[in-house]
Amino acid sequence: MTVSFRLGIAGLGTVGASVVRMIERRRAAFAAAGLDIRVTAVSSRDRGRDRGLDLSDIAWFDDPVALARSEAVDCVVELIGGAEGPAKAVVEAALEAGKPVVTANKALLARHGAALAAQAEAKGVALAFEAAVAGGIPVIKTLREGLPGNAVSRVYGILNGTCNYILSRMEREGLTFEACLKDAQALGYAEADPTFDVEGFDTAHKLAILTSLAFGTAVDADGVSVEGISRVQPLDLRMADELGYRIKLLGVAQATEAGIEQRVHPTMVPKSSAIAQVMGVTNAVTIDADAVGELTLIGPGAGGEATASAVVADIADVARGVIRPTFGVPAAAMRASERVEMQRHEGGYYIRLTVHDRPGVAAGVAQRMAERSISLESILQRRVEGPEADPRGRSGRPVPLVLITYAATEGNIRDALDAIGADGLLAEPPQLIRIERE
Repeated sequence: MTVSFRLGIAGLGTVGASVVRMIERRRAAFAAAGLDIRVTAVSSRDRGRDRGLDLSDIAWFDDPVALARSEAVDCVVELIGGAEGPAKAVVEAALEAGKPVVTANKALLARHGAALAAQAEAKGVALAFEAAVAGGIPVIKTLREGLPGNAVSRVYGILNGTCNYILSRMEREGLTFEACLKDAQALGYAEADPTFDVEGFDTAHKLAILTSLAFGTAVDADGVSVEGISRVQPLDLRMADELGYRIKLLGVAQATEAGIEQRVHPTMVPKSSAIAQVMGVTNAVTIDADAVGELTLIGPGAGGEATASAVVADIADVARGVIRPTFGVPAAAMRASERVEMQRHEGGYYIRLTVHDRPGVAAGVAQRMAERSISLESILQRRVEGPEADPRGRSGRPVPLVLITYAATEGNIRDALDAIGADGLLAEPPQLIRIERE
């Protein structure tokens, strides 16, 4: 018996066009599995744009909500994007009409995931979103369906290819953030306004979704502490290399005694770790669980074909009648988790201070750290050489002083840095990068 399954695609950008091509390319394979999957309706803002597609036999809707309600559509694929506006209206209309939805919209799910999951559950239809996090990497299915026998303690990863590309170039070529960002924009890896990517907000949306799947909690995008990569300097990458680390923008969700930490920030990871080897625009997600130990998934995190691959995987599941709780547990069972503020985070830290090169500075810094029970694993000072240095090697000019701490709380670290600043030892604001141990 062949199952007929008619798709309505709202949004015909790079991903939407790739989905149409992939469905056509794979029709014979679907037919062999008893599935007649066809695109019967599309909607987009620009009807006249050349997408390299033959849409002559496909119904066109100027209003995507009308597409969602059309009787000629069995499943709605939302690829418009954005947390509000047409994207939200399309998904809500489709679910209200009792139609399953496939989406790649991380912003929508991060803001309205719980409500939409409840709506889908009430209507008895699927809300699938494999493409919303890490593009072609099947991390949603892995967390939701592949690890039911495991208790997850931590999930973390490189979730934004733009940031990983910039940091990779900065490390390899010694370039500044600004120079690498300009190249990323020229290559199409970064938007004209790159804020959403480079300041960590894109990663935060994706992390909020992963947190819900990993720990059964309600999606809480506002509970993510967010810090981007724009303050990372080439010197930080050189020091990381010297100390045996690489710097990556990570999204980290971790179960602690106080609750679930959700944090996005530049992070030093040991060079020996799998995630440290991931360079360029590639994404990676590591899951720490009690039965399987450490599981790392690596692959393309964006791009038309990679994202379309995840969308089509969801379409095939839905066409087969697969309906799972959207976030792994029934909507009513998704519990609110206690937010753990960044001040309570405990771990190792890389701290780069720009201090005046004069006697007693390093001792003054160490004293302020000791007063707050912060133990230093190492301390490195770069002195000025040449005619400006006095006979004892002191120039009085600003020089970098790098500290690596053992485990300490962020609150204590921040208090110590405030005290060091009040002592007049700093020539410029400090740089602080957290260390994520294996």
